[in-house]
Amino acid sequence: MERKTEYNACVNAIRSFPDANRFSVLSAASLFSLALTRLIDPAPYAIRVRWMGAGVVFSFHLYGALILLSATLTATGVDWLLRGHPSFRQGARVFEHWVLPFTTVLILGISLFYFPAGNLWWAAFGVGGALLMLVFWAEYVTLDPSDAAYPLAMAGLTALSFAFFLILLVALRYAETALLWESSATFFAAFFVTLRTLHLRLSGRWEVAWSLGIALIVAELAAAFHFFPLSPLRAGIFLLAPLYALTHLAALLGEGVPERQAALEPLFLLGVICLFALL
Repeated sequence: MERKTEYNACVNAIRSFPDANRFSVLSAASLFSLALTRLIDPAPYAIRVRWMGAGVVFSFHLYGALILLSATLTATGVDWLLRGHPSFRQGARVFEHWVLPFTTVLILGISLFYFPAGNLWWAAFGVGGALLMLVFWAEYVTLDPSDAAYPLAMAGLTALSFAFFLILLVALRYAETALLWESSATFFAAFFVTLRTLHLRLSGRWEVAWSLGIALIVAELAAAFHFFPLSPLRAGIFLLAPLYALTHLAALLGEGVPERQAALEPLFLLGVICLFALL
C-alpha cells in the first residue's frame, strides 16, 4: 500500500513538470527572440502612398513586427510543449493555453522597448524571462485539472496575468505614449487577461462578451487618465483596480452567486486597491 502511494506521488510529480528538453528549447528560443529586439533600429519606416492625388504616409516599426513574430513563436512553442504532456490527447485543441504566453511576450516586448539600455534593461529582461518560464510551467500543469499542482498553477496564471498588465501600463505611461496607442494597447491587454482569467475560473467557459465589455471600460478609463498628472505606477494601479474587480465580479456571477452578494467583494477590492494607489 505504501509503495502504491509513493508511486502515485511520483507520477503526480512527473506530471507537474514538463519535459526538460522541450522546456529548455522553448525558453531559450523565446528569450533569444526577445533579446534580438535590442539590435533592431527603433526608428519607424515611412511608407508613402499616393491615392486619388493625395499623399498618405504610413509609419511601420520593424521592432513591432519582430515582437509579434516572437509572440507567435512562443505560442507555437507552448503547443509543442503541451504535446509532451502524459494527458495530452491526439487531436485535442489547446488554443486557450496559447493566449497568456502570446500576450506575455507582447507585453514584455513593448515594456522592454521603453526601458533604457544598460543594467536596468538586462535586469528587467531577466525578471521578465523568469516570469515567462513560470507561465510556461503553469500552462503545462493546467492541461490536467486532476494534477495536484493545478490550484497553484491556476492562481499563478491569474496573478501573473494581472502583474504583466500592470507592467505594460507603467511602461506605456513612463514612455509618454500617444493616447491612441496607449488606449489600444490597454484594450487588447485587458481583453486577453480577462478572457484567460475567466476561462480558468469558470472551468473552460469562454466569456467573450464580458471580456470585451471589461476591456472597453478599462480602455476608456485609460484614455481619461492619460490627461491626469499621475505617476506611471499610480496610474497603472488605478487601471488595474477596475480590471481586477470587474473580472472577479464576472467570475462570481458566472459561478451563480447572487448579484448583490457578488458585488460586495469586488467593490471592497476596488476600494482597497485604489486606497493603496493613493497612499
